[in-house]
Amino acid sequence: MTDLAAVKAALKTQAVETPSWAYGNSGTRFKVFAQAGVPRDPFEKLDDAAQVHAVTGVAPTVALHIPWDKVDDYAALAKHAEERGLKLGAINSNTFQDDDYRLGSICHPDAGVRRKAVDHLLECVDIMDATGSADLKLWFADGTNYPGQDDIRARQDRLAEGLAEVYERLGEGQRMLLEYKLFEPAFYTTDVPDWGTAYAHCLRLGEKARVVVDTGHHAPGTNIEFIVATLLREGKLGGFDFNSRFYADDDLMVGAADPFQLFRIMFEVVCGGGLTSEVAFMLDQCHNIEAKIPAIVRSVMNVQEATAKALLVDRTALASAQAAGDVLGANAVLMDAYNTDVRPLLREVREEMGLDPEPLAAYARSGWGEKIAAERVGGSQAGWGA
Repeated sequence: MTDLAAVKAALKTQAVETPSWAYGNSGTRFKVFAQAGVPRDPFEKLDDAAQVHAVTGVAPTVALHIPWDKVDDYAALAKHAEERGLKLGAINSNTFQDDDYRLGSICHPDAGVRRKAVDHLLECVDIMDATGSADLKLWFADGTNYPGQDDIRARQDRLAEGLAEVYERLGEGQRMLLEYKLFEPAFYTTDVPDWGTAYAHCLRLGEKARVVVDTGHHAPGTNIEFIVATLLREGKLGGFDFNSRFYADDDLMVGAADPFQLFRIMFEVVCGGGLTSEVAFMLDQCHNIEAKIPAIVRSVMNVQEATAKALLVDRTALASAQAAGDVLGANAVLMDAYNTDVRPLLREVREEMGLDPEPLAAYARSGWGEKIAAERVGGSQAGWGA
């Protein structure tokens, strides 16, 4: 039998980091649709993030993206977050938007471009020092479009050299989280295309380097939960970027495409001790046609629901069925948990935390959406490249 008190305790201590860029104007590759009330600077992004945390109780940190979230005084930004019950989370680098990076950044054949990219990553560590952030999150768009365009092995050497320099700059309690992506924007080779490549680099770098699993960055049919289980077993899972994708892009709300997959992933996290370790649970989404703050609230709730179902798996019964070779019985234990309606349980958890049991309804009643639409007039809305 599952200990419901332990399940509730785990759900109350779960934390989901929200991304600053999800509050701004961002979206698909062909068009970004602007919305009323979108933040105009990182301070207003934090104001919106505070609303998500207020109604969910489990979104206490906000990831920043540099240079999109550059400010003159990062201590002031951290104080602004603290005053709203938040902390600043992972610092995300950007080595994909400058014209200099047409042929890559940290893997570029030109040493001057590589120097520029590494200097940016070092700047991000400086920002970590100023904000108290623990994680530097790296995703590289580097790759090639055509056979023969560049030397594949040499690009890996350049990558290793740049990562090593940044790794040595990390301070006490700071980590480097290396993300991978199957393709995009490079279509022939991507320099960090899979978990094996990211793992190999992190293993060479040392204990402070971990792999990030973005749930939308895999080929269709990939068993992501196997990757999660393996990285947990090796002590190299640094965190998640939660999102969904139906075909190739990866910016839809987590749990939208395959909620059963999210449950399976979270079950491996539970089994591998990931809920009580240093694994960071982060959203990485862009809300283009849906209202941004409610979409982020819904995303946090989706993660909570998958986690609750994973915690409800009767692991004793599962182990017994597995040991007996009872294939259908073992599968039934998992399916029983997945098919459980955990919404009443989560309503109880929220009430015990002093929260409204219905976060979306609570946000709608707050009037925040109408308030920011009326007040945030003038200036430039934040978005990709801003």
